[in-house]
Formats: sequence, structure tokens, C-alpha cells
Amino acid sequence: MLAPGDTAPDLNLVDQHGNTVKLSAHKGRNVCVYFYPKADTPGCTTQSCLLRDLQAEHTDELGTTAIIGISPDTSAKQAKFGTKYSLGFPLLADTEHAVAEAYGVWKEKSMYGKKYMGIERSAFLIDGKGKVAEAWYKISPKDTPAKLLAALTS
Repeated sequence: MLAPGDTAPDLNLVDQHGNTVKLSAHKGRNVCVYFYPKADTPGCTTQSCLLRDLQAEHTDELGTTAIIGISPDTSAKQAKFGTKYSLGFPLLADTEHAVAEAYGVWKEKSMYGKKYMGIERSAFLIDGKGKVAEAWYKISPKDTPAKLLAALTS
């Protein structure tokens, strides 16, 4: 698990528009990287829409902070999700879950007694130097924007 002060693993993934996104391209600015299990499901939609609204309503507090969402969905599914909810920020396709593993969020999960591997909903605030400023594992969809805002304004 990553902790504040750790160097954030770089990402090199394709977004919903087919563009390659790298964390290293954001040097000098804060980045909120959040991982969600599956596009267009209730919790993931709530989390993404709340971050979209936070970005629109708290421009002074967020400043140049970028928001990047990551799930194991394909770019096509990310595009449909992003368009449906007018998210306006990159949604990256981590279909091989390599970045999720690097961030420690690819975990064994259980539902109705069945075990499977999947994303543990988590979020990270990465500072302009590429260091983890905050790491929120097992975060609830509704807590993501509040914790991000609190971290940026403290």
C-alpha cells in the first residue's frame, strides 16, 4: 500500500478518447487519481459525478488539480460512461490492471460467497513532484470529493 511521501507509480494508459495519459505529464500540479470497479454502476457513477461537480463548483480550491479516473473497463466503455454523465476528465482503461496493482488496489473480493479479483475503490492525491500526498484506500464514493477538498484546503 502506498503512503504519503511515497513516489506515485507512473501511469501510461489510454483514455476514453484514445489518448495516452501519463502521470509524469502533470509535473508541477496536483492530480487526484481515483480507482473505481466498473463504469456506469451506481457507486462509480456517484463517485465520478461528485468529482465532476466538485471540479465545477470549487475551482479556486482545486486550482490546477487534475482529476483522473481509472477502472479495468475498455476505452469504449469509458467513453460511453464519460459522455453519458459529461464527466469532462480522463477515464483511463486499465484492462490488464497493471496500474491498479502498482497502486495496491487490485484485490481479492467476495460477493455472495464467490471470490474474485477486482478494484478496491481508492483515491490518491499526487503532488506536483509526483509524490503521494494522500492515500485513501476503501474510500466510499461520497467521501472521495470531501476528502480531496479537505486535503487541498488544509
